[in-house]
Amino acid sequence: MKEVDFSRDDRWLLPEAVDEVLPPDAAALEGLRRRILDTCKSWGYELVMPPLIEFVDSLLVGMADDLDLQTFRVTDQLSGRMMGVRADMTPQAARIDAHQLRRDAVTRLCYLGTVLNTRPEGPGHSRNPVQLGAEIYGHDGVESDVEIIALMLETLALVGLQDPILDLGHVGILHGLAQEAKLDPAQETQLFDSLQRKATGELRELLQDISDAEARQRLAALVNLNGDIQVLDEAAEHFAGAGEPVLAALARLRDLAAALRRQVPDVRLHFDLAELSGYRFHNGVVFAAFMPGHGKALARGGRYDGIGAVFGRSRPATGFSADLKALVRASRGVGAAPVRGILAPWSDDADLLTRVRQLRQAGERVVMAMPGRNDSPRSLGCDRHLLARDGRWQVEAID
Repeated sequence: MKEVDFSRDDRWLLPEAVDEVLPPDAAALEGLRRRILDTCKSWGYELVMPPLIEFVDSLLVGMADDLDLQTFRVTDQLSGRMMGVRADMTPQAARIDAHQLRRDAVTRLCYLGTVLNTRPEGPGHSRNPVQLGAEIYGHDGVESDVEIIALMLETLALVGLQDPILDLGHVGILHGLAQEAKLDPAQETQLFDSLQRKATGELRELLQDISDAEARQRLAALVNLNGDIQVLDEAAEHFAGAGEPVLAALARLRDLAAALRRQVPDVRLHFDLAELSGYRFHNGVVFAAFMPGHGKALARGGRYDGIGAVFGRSRPATGFSADLKALVRASRGVGAAPVRGILAPWSDDADLLTRVRQLRQAGERVVMAMPGRNDSPRSLGCDRHLLARDGRWQVEAID
């Protein structure tokens, strides 16, 4: 048996990019978690709690290779099959809708739990984010896209993130143009990667091999098609003569923008027909919420129709997700709540114990001082204390 090295002084270290949430941020995060779930419930979304680990062939179904690389794997000692620690809860929710619930009606599900990634998504990102999300199954109209986006925006508002910029795109535009240009999957992937990096020189080289001049020009135009609603008019000019899938995707974006203006009048819309996060997973409208001063999207989502087919039911689907810890960090209110608590002396006095119970039932935080200690009230998170005055236990502010 391997000997344990008790001489090491770094046992407190956590693995790189694996973090824990400490007071008072943990309380802020938990309070936010409850408010978000209550909000989802008020919108008709039902909470699901998928397992932290399940078989890989179920966990990664319909997802892109990048999620495959993000998933930790272990061998199940009972079955011998490969299991994965979830890196994303979206496919789990899809499995639940398609196989466990099997409803004919529109189904709204929400979830909130820890996921684990093999690598952080970027500098400053956690490998153990707390993922929250909401999904709608069974409806393929623009109305479900509007609802899921409106819920995402309300979730951000709960954190104190007001007036975000909503970035909109549609996977069908790039996919349709790539098919018209007769690109194979590898070429389409190269094109997508170049567009995400706005690498115009690299893009020109890739497009040189396309013999159809019109198809080449349409793809080249994508890199500059970003901005306000007028971008859709520009796109219509560039894509004139394109196939029905491309024109239908563009029309869907128009319909979505108009519906969002009616449902969420103050939303700030931005269109980027080349910025397609989740391209390999989504197959329709995609969206992301950004805040000034934050380079990364704070929440994102899109349509992924048909993901449940491998579980026996192909249903339209749209949803969003975000990292709750990232939202708390982005909020100006992280850890800003004033310290509130009442310090009570340790005693068997029946009146004192009754008073403490009454205060706790009323929602107050009451901390009992331990005998033999001289901890300051502030160190225990208390701004008031219980004192005996005229035969009664009374709450008084601490000077």
